Amino acid sequence: MHLSLAEAETLVVEALQRNRVSAENARSVAVALVAAEAAGQGGHGLRRVPAYAGQAKIGKTDGFAKPQLLRPYPAVLRIDAGNGYAYPALDLAVAELSIVAREQGIALAAISRSHHAGVMGLTVERFADQGLVALMVANAPASMAPWGGKRPVFGTNPIAFAAPLPDADPIVIDLALSKVARGKVMAARQKGAPIPADWAYDRDGKPTTDAEEALAGTMIPAGESKGAALAMMVEILSAGLTGANYSFEASSLFDDQGSPPALGHTIIAINPAAMSAGDTAKRLALLASEITSDPNVRLPGRRGQNSRRLALSEGISVEDEVIAAIERL
Repeated sequence: MHLSLAEAETLVVEALQRNRVSAENARSVAVALVAAEAAGQGGHGLRRVPAYAGQAKIGKTDGFAKPQLLRPYPAVLRIDAGNGYAYPALDLAVAELSIVAREQGIALAAISRSHHAGVMGLTVERFADQGLVALMVANAPASMAPWGGKRPVFGTNPIAFAAPLPDADPIVIDLALSKVARGKVMAARQKGAPIPADWAYDRDGKPTTDAEEALAGTMIPAGESKGAALAMMVEILSAGLTGANYSFEASSLFDDQGSPPALGHTIIAINPAAMSAGDTAKRLALLASEITSDPNVRLPGRRGQNSRRLALSEGISVEDEVIAAIERL
């Protein structure tokens, strides 16, 4: 089915409100999920709505939660997402952390008791649109083993980064520390499709093409031992330091079983003017120009940005079964 972005957002808002989610939170979630869909990240898009709604309906996620903010130090914000969705907490972080970063030169937001962080590139890009450099890390329910192990301890634990460019879209880097995002495996399972053999291991630690077996097993780290080490770093930054659940303590984001996931996110925002007396924008533009002087090279983030621009004018195509599942909620 082909939908405009406004139609897709309305579809999500109405489905969530039918399942014990406030109008304000439903709108925050809908904007984020539809933006993910428009960016070509369907694993973080509308396919998530049935799980999101089911968790709110049963109370695993508080659809009426209002994130609470404290400022214990001049450059630090603590945000308690209240076991609600991540997006209202992220909206609050974008609004408030930007002010603190311009004031202090650098600022950090520690978010706890949160949920699925979604396409984090979309979050850090919002800081870059305000002229700030941003770095974000988040943990996720355990799906990846320490290198050499078989038992999941870390999540796919994504990292995202964005930097502004003068008169151009920001540079945006967004990557999971598994070889692919787990949402792609979930999407394959929903479609009944096989996955490539180098995405995941089954529960016995053997490569698998079966999405169901992959979800029961572990994801393969990007860069093997290096990816597993980086996942541990993210675990410490996003959960160990924020008081959120570690990945191995968090319940699944895909079903309504168990207690709230209570995950963590950390965002660092930097005012470039605090870093150098020179023209930072001009320096960043020089780097971007040197990279793209090779005709075969594209700056990170451009594919999603172009996809979103196209979606604004032409809308998005969503599988009929996804639309039907949302309408049935």
